[in-house]
Amino acid sequence: MTTAPPAEAAKTAALLSPSPTSVPRPEAPAAPPVRRVPLAVSGLLAAALTAYVWSAHGAKPGVLLLLGLALGVALFHSRFGFTSAWRQLVAVGNGTGLRAHALLLGTTATLFALLIGTKTGLFGSVPAPSGGPLGLGLLIGSFLFAVGMQLGGACASGTLFAVGSGQTSIVLTLGGFIGGATLAAWQFDLWKDLPSLEPVVMADHIGWFGSWAVTILVLAAIVLVSRRVQARRNPPPIGPVPSARGAAARVLRGSWPLAVGALALAVLGAGVLLVSGGAWGVTSAFSLWGAELVRALGGHPESWSWWQQPGNKEMLAGPVLADKTSLTDIGIMIGAAVAAALGGTWTLHRGVPWRTATAAVLGGVLMGVGARFAGGCNIGAYLAGIASGSLHGWAWGAFALLGTWAGLKLRPLFGLGNPKPGDGVC
Repeated sequence: MTTAPPAEAAKTAALLSPSPTSVPRPEAPAAPPVRRVPLAVSGLLAAALTAYVWSAHGAKPGVLLLLGLALGVALFHSRFGFTSAWRQLVAVGNGTGLRAHALLLGTTATLFALLIGTKTGLFGSVPAPSGGPLGLGLLIGSFLFAVGMQLGGACASGTLFAVGSGQTSIVLTLGGFIGGATLAAWQFDLWKDLPSLEPVVMADHIGWFGSWAVTILVLAAIVLVSRRVQARRNPPPIGPVPSARGAAARVLRGSWPLAVGALALAVLGAGVLLVSGGAWGVTSAFSLWGAELVRALGGHPESWSWWQQPGNKEMLAGPVLADKTSLTDIGIMIGAAVAAALGGTWTLHRGVPWRTATAAVLGGVLMGVGARFAGGCNIGAYLAGIASGSLHGWAWGAFALLGTWAGLKLRPLFGLGNPKPGDGVC
């Protein structure tokens, strides 16, 4: 039997150990009692909506709604977000959230490669990669989106699960998000001709195994660099959230470790691809909901150039509750409400300060406009793009980091704080 040399064993142990923080992470407080009324309301709503969608539109939309419900539970119980992770990274060098992103991206890329490479789909669907153009719209849009999520307090998926858990200020962010996405769709003719290059999907050049291997290698490098940065800056730990006691109770009531959340989201996101043939997305539904509101008020969004594009036209013509992205978005909000009620933390936050409310609406508008310019958000462009081996996903992430830095500079203007090296938690 052979053993690794002591120096190599020490390096391996150091790599697998948690990255250092300035102080130990505080113990998570106990989860409050189950909120029975919100649980009953959200549970009945989930059951009734699932039954309606299944009967009115068939099994495929019904399964997509169920996947959305499960995504909401996983997002809330793991508190898996992008906004706070990038804020912690840029402000104080804590890369814990970024490394969870890497696990999510790598696992999703693996599942995508298996499904797309073997053309495995359900309900007659053929899974396809999410490739986006490389252009000025992508760079401007991802930058604006990241500024917006730092002001609005949540990313696209985070907005949905925060709304589901009753966070009033994020309801304002969602309103601004829908408004910004609708505004960008209305004014599509003003920005549709921004210079761009054709999408570059690595699998078209080096095959799915090669694309997967390159993606995993880059993600591994990001993990290593983030650990070095964190070791040098020695940041505060991430603050704990209320947690149920005992492994079995944590499954139902939270909180889940970020790694568990990443794996759950990867499997559920791959499920969306398997069922629908397209990757999990969020923001196209916001443009649709805004268009339906405009139509209800007597407008004619069907005359807009955005809604005359292939795919968009069919989306607007069909029922909202048969639209893939609307189903998963609605499911996330309801699923998060169920999870928050089980965890005892569902509540409506009252008395939002006016500066916070202003930042929430402005941040939502910037995210809505940015998502349309960039062809997606942190889910539809960043996650789906990188997992598909599309270079636009990497470009989205790079410019979103720049936007995060700019957003942190703007947060104090609205009375919003940033993590500092001397904080107890970040």
